[in-house]
Amino acid sequence: MTKIKEQKVPKWFEGEIYEEGSVVQNRFSGEEYKLNALELSIYDMIMGAQMWIEMRYNGDMLDPRTANIQNDMRKGLDWFKSNNAKAYMVLLD
Repeated sequence: MTKIKEQKVPKWFEGEIYEEGSVVQNRFSGEEYKLNALELSIYDMIMGAQMWIEMRYNGDMLDPRTANIQNDMRKGLDWFKSNNAKAYMVLLD
C-alpha cells in the first residue's frame, strides 16, 4: 500500500485556503487534473501572480518590481514539485 504524503499549509503561503478542491484544466494542453483544496489554493495563487505580471508589466519577468511576486510563484511551483509532482507536470510545467 502506497503511503500518501500529508500536505501542510506552507508557512510562506498567505492566501485563502479553499474548503474544497476542483478539477483544473491546463490552458494550453487541455489536460485536466483534480486538485484538493490546498493544492487549488496554491495553484490559484500561482496563476493569479502570473496573470498580474502579464497584465501589469506586459509579462516582463525581468522587471525588478515583480521580484516579490516571482518569489511567491517560485515557492508555489517548488511546493507543487514536492507535494504533487504529477499535478505539477500536468498543470504547471
